[in-house]
Amino acid sequence: MTKKRVALVTGASSGIGEASARKLSAAGYRVYGTSRRGSQAGKRPFPLLTLDVTDDASVGAAIEELLRLEGRIDVLVNNAGFGIAPAAAEESSAEQAMSIFDTNFLGIVRLSRAVIPHMRRQGSGRIINIGSILGIVPLPYMALYAASKHAVEGYSGALDHELRTQGIRVSVIEPAYIKTQFAANNIEPDVRLEEYDLIRAKLAKVVSKAMAEAESPEVVADVVVKAAQTLHPKMRYTAGRLADQLNFILRFAPASFLDKVVRKSLQLDAKE
Repeated sequence: MTKKRVALVTGASSGIGEASARKLSAAGYRVYGTSRRGSQAGKRPFPLLTLDVTDDASVGAAIEELLRLEGRIDVLVNNAGFGIAPAAAEESSAEQAMSIFDTNFLGIVRLSRAVIPHMRRQGSGRIINIGSILGIVPLPYMALYAASKHAVEGYSGALDHELRTQGIRVSVIEPAYIKTQFAANNIEPDVRLEEYDLIRAKLAKVVSKAMAEAESPEVVADVVVKAAQTLHPKMRYTAGRLADQLNFILRFAPASFLDKVVRKSLQLDAKE
């Protein structure tokens, strides 16, 4: 059994999850990552456990294995998730909506419920959920992803209040565009409607440019470590310049100004 603080990071085979796991390891944590495919080729300073966040049995088995190996869990980073390629809301079925919520939101619910009893017995713990700035500033043509991250916001805030008196804190991290393979792994909407072909092509260019200029996943990982280590963590943290800017506008500018910023950034009213 280790005396080090133990951290578990879901979706740690690449991107924000891998960067967070590496940063936590460098900060002195005993880190375990997870992936649906389990251990994979590549040099990492942490092992990968097999875990499918949409499967109750898989979640239970992974937490049981971690506790068998280490005897405790101090930090849970809920990072696993996916998105849908820019699309109109009506192009995705209810089944597709349920699929994205099953991973992006219910995956967090499953992992949190699995670790909370152990953290409660320890009298301490941190649950850090990777949300998105879209959870508070929803963008059009990303409705289901934004909705899933809105759910993460609400759940995280309520859970933090519930667990605070038991020594457990919950935080949500809100990045904007981050340079990872996340966008490349987006699934397509169920039904591509001809009415949206022009705006789809325009959005593809806008998103491609934004991703080319995006910050690295280490920007988010630094905030994860901060939330894990600080004595008095905040419930919400933005991560990166764009997320900071959008959060500032949301808090201090008129709603009409934010509306214009959103529409201009996606060129929704631009003349062809």
